[in-house]
Amino acid sequence: MDYGCAPEIIEALHAGVDGVRFGYLPSVLVAEMSQECAGWLAESYGWKVAASDVRPVGDVIAGFEIAVEHFSTPGSAVVVPTPAYKHFLDVPLRSGRKVVEVPMVLVEDRWEFDLDGLDEAFSAGAGLLVLCSPYNPLGRVFTRAELLAVSEVVESHGVRVFADEIHCPLVLPGAATHIPYATVSTSSSQHTITGLSASKAWNLAGLKCAQMVLTNQADRETWAGLGLAAEIGTSNLGLIANTAAFRSGGTWLREVLGYLDGNRSRLGDLLADRLPEVLYRPPEGTYLAWLDVTSLGLGDRPGSFFAEHAGVVFTEGADCGDAGRGCLRLNLATPRPILDEIVNRMASALARR
Repeated sequence: MDYGCAPEIIEALHAGVDGVRFGYLPSVLVAEMSQECAGWLAESYGWKVAASDVRPVGDVIAGFEIAVEHFSTPGSAVVVPTPAYKHFLDVPLRSGRKVVEVPMVLVEDRWEFDLDGLDEAFSAGAGLLVLCSPYNPLGRVFTRAELLAVSEVVESHGVRVFADEIHCPLVLPGAATHIPYATVSTSSSQHTITGLSASKAWNLAGLKCAQMVLTNQADRETWAGLGLAAEIGTSNLGLIANTAAFRSGGTWLREVLGYLDGNRSRLGDLLADRLPEVLYRPPEGTYLAWLDVTSLGLGDRPGSFFAEHAGVVFTEGADCGDAGRGCLRLNLATPRPILDEIVNRMASALARR
């Protein structure tokens, strides 16, 4: 995000530097972070977890790697709804796993899970589902009914879920409410391991700290058996920053969410005026916009055209899976004049074609 950082977090980081908190991972910092995160989950979502079940990792992708290696059936394929955050597609491959892409489906102009596609993938032997909620890059915030339907398919096959909920603080104003997947049923808590972090919402990604939330005894025992290897990539300053975010970052975050709400509306107005051929559904959560530009005739990777001719760099939709070909992912977390400039440059480049 281009919005700086909450002053409470900056103050905590200065105190950490002044205190020379540069040694090996201190148990006291881990405990403070876990306690504040557990309290924040309870206050924000009514999700009551023990602080000891909130474990630190370097980032959510590190947590995903652990989930693939240690919390799913060895050798089984990983199911990834697409379009997806691109590293969900390449991390399993590095572990010798196959990836099964199950494209999201449009139902009454809203992206939903393909339950039949998930069922088919699990019937073929896949052992782990990546469930991104809120959904990067489509911006969906799923209802309890949608999540419960997924959990029923998962439970019927006895497989596991890695729930990426890193964007959960970034639900934009409106009717949508984030519901932690592990809370939708007793079975979901038993088959889920959840990854989250303050890094997206409070602009802390470079500080290397995320959380894995354990919700069943078998996973607690597995995690304990991993020893320091699972948690050692966490940074001390990342722990300090995440603790401060969960404890006192709410006011700053509410201001950011209000601005993002304005940006998603502004983008819709800009596209309607300058690029009406582009299909855009305003996100319910995250700070990401998904743009379907297939009607512009720029091929599978339209981002290369805009990078060369407009000086605007997007995430190529094709990098998010086959379902993303011809689309672009745009980061909305920027000052409004820059958002205006992005769309104006796109329109000007197309006019010069």
